[in-house]
Amino acid sequence: MTQVLVDTGPLVAILSREDQYHDVCVKALREMPGPLLSCWPVITEAAWLLRGSPRAVLQLLRSIDGGFLELLPVAGAEAETIAALMKRYEDIRPQLADAMLVYLADRERIDTIFTLDWRDFSIYRTGRKRTFRVLPELR
Repeated sequence: MTQVLVDTGPLVAILSREDQYHDVCVKALREMPGPLLSCWPVITEAAWLLRGSPRAVLQLLRSIDGGFLELLPVAGAEAETIAALMKRYEDIRPQLADAMLVYLADRERIDTIFTLDWRDFSIYRTGRKRTFRVLPELR
């Protein structure tokens, strides 16, 4: 089964009906194997973007407990590798969430990411120099 990492954008779009990408992300989600994999920086970023809707933030948190999202652990010893990724891509100013997803993709050997950040994830490469398969495919 294909594993899929999820970035902030689709989580926000799915939980916010007003988001311009809501429908496309909900449709894409229906076709994905579960659970989606992510990390705490993505959840933190999404919660901040959803801060105007406490209900959406609660849904986000419940999606972790409910099995929709699985958060991959990252040990303190892995921080330097993530920092090196941020340095490597500093020209595009990666967020911590992006750098951690790139790191996790390499560590877990996952090449598929559910993101709305097509530009950056078309530039990022895993440690194996592999490109990402970016979903949803809107182009």
